[in-house]
Amino acid sequence: MLYILRRVAFYLAAFFVAVTLNFFIPRIMPGDPSARIIASFQGRLNEAQIEAIRASYGTTGSMWEQYLSYVGQVMRMDFGISTVQFPEPTSSLLFYGATWTLVLVGIAITFAFLIGTMMGIHAAWNRGGFFDSVFTPINVMLNAFTPAVVALLLFYAFSLQLQWFPLGRAHSTGLSPNWSFEFIGNVLYHATLPVLSILIVSFGGWHLGMRNVMINLLNEDFVILARAKGLSDRRVRYRYVARNAILPQITSLALSVGFLLGGALVTEQVFNYPGLGKFTVTAIESRDYSFIQAQLLLLTMSVLVANFLSDIANVVLDPRLRKG
Repeated sequence: MLYILRRVAFYLAAFFVAVTLNFFIPRIMPGDPSARIIASFQGRLNEAQIEAIRASYGTTGSMWEQYLSYVGQVMRMDFGISTVQFPEPTSSLLFYGATWTLVLVGIAITFAFLIGTMMGIHAAWNRGGFFDSVFTPINVMLNAFTPAVVALLLFYAFSLQLQWFPLGRAHSTGLSPNWSFEFIGNVLYHATLPVLSILIVSFGGWHLGMRNVMINLLNEDFVILARAKGLSDRRVRYRYVARNAILPQITSLALSVGFLLGGALVTEQVFNYPGLGKFTVTAIESRDYSFIQAQLLLLTMSVLVANFLSDIANVVLDPRLRKG
């Protein structure tokens, strides 16, 4: 319990530092987010209107007052107003993009982790065999591919040439979001190629990571003892070796899930998928500071939460941590 409390205190401190940096970094840059909106009116605004726009972006008052106001807004999940989609609230754009990114990258990471981990277990247990000799080199090669290459190849082959899949969007324009089988099926149909492009370059890493850790554990004393006791191969493989080898995988999974909300920038751009990655690129190109700030903060929060959940999972799976 003390271990968990220490981790909670650490992550709260890290979150406070992230919020502080997220506040100061844009403000030490020249200009401010409201300047772009004010300039677009070409001098047609009076002083009261200019002051109201600056107030809406939190650039009025002393730096300390702005900081306290910003912290209060963060606690209320209020990230201000987008400069690109003015006067659309940044939070609505952020959570809209996050929803589709969670669908896309969440499915890809889940399948990549499960497939790669099971392949790694099988390859390590039968190292030097047919499966290990064939699929391990293939996964090394696939792991070296960049998402941009795979996404462009899939898009060109299956969307442009064969026209088996749509050219973009998260669902057909004639459908409104709901929980019907028709809408869910349509969403999965549109997400097939983006998910596949991420999956192809991802599961090889999980395979290689699990295989290498398991091979290092196969000659440990507790494995030799388990075999000497006459335990079945299945039990030794999964209960003794894989259970210990999966701990680093869980930590890596936490990092992957944390960066999930960063969005698959290249994939979403290639497939015109309305996720956080595509919105972030647009925000950077348009200097939408409100959205960039909110996206960085959301990314930081997701990394911290994912790592905290990883710490809890490691405590549950590893009795040595509980005794420590």
